[in-house]
Amino acid sequence: MPRRVAIRQTQHDLRETHNVGPHTRETIVRADDCPALRWYHIRHVGIAHAAEPYRMVRTNLSGAYLLACFGGEGRILIDGKWRACRGGSACLAPPHVLHAFHCIPAKHWEFCWVRYAHPDDQQRITSASSPVFANFDSLPLRSAIQGLHDEMRAAKDPVAIQHWVELIQRYVQRFAQPWHIDNPLAKLWETVDRNLGEPWTVQKLCDLAHCSDEQLRRLCHRHLGRSPMHQVTYLRMRRAASLLEQTPDKIQSISNALAYSNPFTFSAAFKKWIGWSPSQYRGRKQPTTP
Repeated sequence: MPRRVAIRQTQHDLRETHNVGPHTRETIVRADDCPALRWYHIRHVGIAHAAEPYRMVRTNLSGAYLLACFGGEGRILIDGKWRACRGGSACLAPPHVLHAFHCIPAKHWEFCWVRYAHPDDQQRITSASSPVFANFDSLPLRSAIQGLHDEMRAAKDPVAIQHWVELIQRYVQRFAQPWHIDNPLAKLWETVDRNLGEPWTVQKLCDLAHCSDEQLRRLCHRHLGRSPMHQVTYLRMRRAASLLEQTPDKIQSISNALAYSNPFTFSAAFKKWIGWSPSQYRGRKQPTTP
């Protein structure tokens, strides 16, 4: 029963929402005030000590968005369902995908964030092996954002500001690029991302990664927060959203290109993961988000 409720929530209340509320404190640095952020195409960074009725729904997230929790608990929409986001975890939302998060009644939630400006920034930051939701020590990132904010209010030393911004970018990359050491799984997901029209199975993935079924599942859950085949579906849905956004290709053509022989199966999967049917996604209004 709780699962059904969670799924219904993802299909409703999809309107653009920015509800901070009177009990939430935010510390924000914007690129309009800090040009150094533009070097990395960052629109704004911030720290939130949030409480009810804090709620955000982003229906047209133009760039990637990292949310890293360092205290309390909130809820965040990932892969078509609501998940708990607690201290020591982070979520990296790609562009083109419905992004929503909110506080839980009677609970506080402390997190920091980095908001990028354009879809192209996703390629600069992430790869096909980047996690969407995983464990992450957010305290260094929070400290860097706080340091940038304090410097902007005090001496405004350009050199110090640049160093703080570089640290922020580095900590985002630490989460987005976990395969900084040579790892066959990085090559696996890069190969899958280049060949999303292939009929991938767990066995094919295992053969390509040269590991057992159990080992692949364990590593994917640890580093990506999902099963191997869910990662394949995620990459396909991300590509589908991009094609719907940027090309006039017919839905059936997109479905076939991503190994879905049945367009109805493709549409159902897309609605579950993205929040709309493919036709609704393509025809939705394009609001400007802060």
